[in-house]
Amino acid sequence: MSLSSSQIREQAFYLIFDKEFNSDLSNEDILNLAYETDVIEKNQKCEKLFITCCNNAEEIDDIINKYSVNRRFSRISKVALAVLRIAVCELKFFTKTPERVVISEAVILTKKYGGEEDYSFVNGILKSFVDDRKATNDSSGD
Repeated sequence: MSLSSSQIREQAFYLIFDKEFNSDLSNEDILNLAYETDVIEKNQKCEKLFITCCNNAEEIDDIINKYSVNRRFSRISKVALAVLRIAVCELKFFTKTPERVVISEAVILTKKYGGEEDYSFVNGILKSFVDDRKATNDSSGD
């Protein structure tokens, strides 16, 4: 069965969330464990999103930290952080998906798994990141 883009993001969220609690495991071990326990279905797009997220974690976290003006990075919930990592990764490295779709899906995932205040926080960070990129692109095109 083929997975929808939403399902791929949700599976990548599970993997990134799991990685947060099992940072000593390799990316391959996280994937294998998820497959063995039927947490996720095998999917190349999901694997690519997860691996890209992990391989660019420092850059992605720097972006999240930059736009997290009202909350210290260490105070971001694990759910919000996993969703943000997936969304920032997708916005930065997988540019074919419309930005509004990435943000909308991130908010939906956060509402499903996060706390009361998490989804507006996630929306604010992603919107600021996208708006900043647009302003930078607009000013460089003059």
